[in-house]
Amino acid sequence: MKIAIVIPCHNEEVTIGKVVSDFRAALPEAEIHVFDNVSTDRTTELAQRAGAITHDVASKGKGNVVRAMFRDIEADCYVLVDGDDTYPAAHASQLAAPVLEQRADMVVGARLAKHETGSFRSLHVFGNRLIAFTINRLFGAHLTDVLSGYRAFSRRFVKTMPVLSRGFEIESEMTMHALEQGFILQELAIPYGTRPTGSESKLHTFKDGYRVLRTILQIFKDYRPLLFFGTLGAILLAFSFVIGVVTVEEFARLQRVEGVARAVLGVAAGMSGLLLLVTGLVLDSINRRMRANYVLIADQVIRK
Repeated sequence: MKIAIVIPCHNEEVTIGKVVSDFRAALPEAEIHVFDNVSTDRTTELAQRAGAITHDVASKGKGNVVRAMFRDIEADCYVLVDGDDTYPAAHASQLAAPVLEQRADMVVGARLAKHETGSFRSLHVFGNRLIAFTINRLFGAHLTDVLSGYRAFSRRFVKTMPVLSRGFEIESEMTMHALEQGFILQELAIPYGTRPTGSESKLHTFKDGYRVLRTILQIFKDYRPLLFFGTLGAILLAFSFVIGVVTVEEFARLQRVEGVARAVLGVAAGMSGLLLLVTGLVLDSINRRMRANYVLIADQVIRK
């Protein structure tokens, strides 16, 4: 079975040669593809010198690079790894094995249990765990690391996933897509190193953290519309009910309604709540039909 190692890069001349060489030694049967995302240094030159097949991606952002990878590369198993030399090539075969044996569609290299001191910036571990907690709650999963850049995928997953993210929120999107569509997802604990001197992280703590949380909210709205809109609708209906009880009690006691504005607010909240519930029901019905179509289309894509 054909294995492709795909490496997204932006200005990684310090590490890319070693990363390519390490993965060639770990998986000599695999093709190694380096996708250079508008680097201004010698990333492409050094990757080619180390034996990698290089590709240029003009649209900046890791999500755009992953979209190009999934579209252009043909393989039975895909191993995605960052080009910063923080992920161990020695674990590549363990990561790929469940996919090659058709026991999993995605295997994630979970870093949090074995990372070195200094591997993560301040707040990154907390942010990762917060995002993992949120996704686990929303999708009923038990994941520990949803932002890892070291993953193995099946062909079925790669060729049927619509990549919508542009930046570093792509890892969260892939995880949630796998959970929503019923792909088999596993985690493998791996050691996580630190960047060597001269190599700089492209991740911005607050900017990219906000984009990841925004993506989670958007995907949850799209994938779980009944729960999303239904929860908001239930809150508004409960609020409307409380105001209604107060208004009826006031009318029974005084034979008039003094808080007219309050009563109008209660009616508006009730109508908005009902509208949100109906919206959730309609979108949930549409989603069910779309999921059925997705399965049919995915099967046709894989057969081709």
